[in-house]
Amino acid sequence: MKTNKSFTKRLKITRNGKIVARKPGQNHFNAKENRAGQLKRRRTQVLSLSAKVHQRFIATAAKSRV
Repeated sequence: MKTNKSFTKRLKITRNGKIVARKPGQNHFNAKENRAGQLKRRRTQVLSLSAKVHQRFIATAAKSRV
């Protein structure tokens, strides 16, 4: 199974091996959003993936970090 490269670029791997991603929908058009909503989207979220998918993304992201 191939890795989705555009999705992999949005991921970051922590030192403990957790996969962290940005929450979607925060790039533009936030003027009407209240401040709490804006700050809520700035935080990252930890992805809970199956072991097989987790290994696939760790291998690909580790190659792109070097």
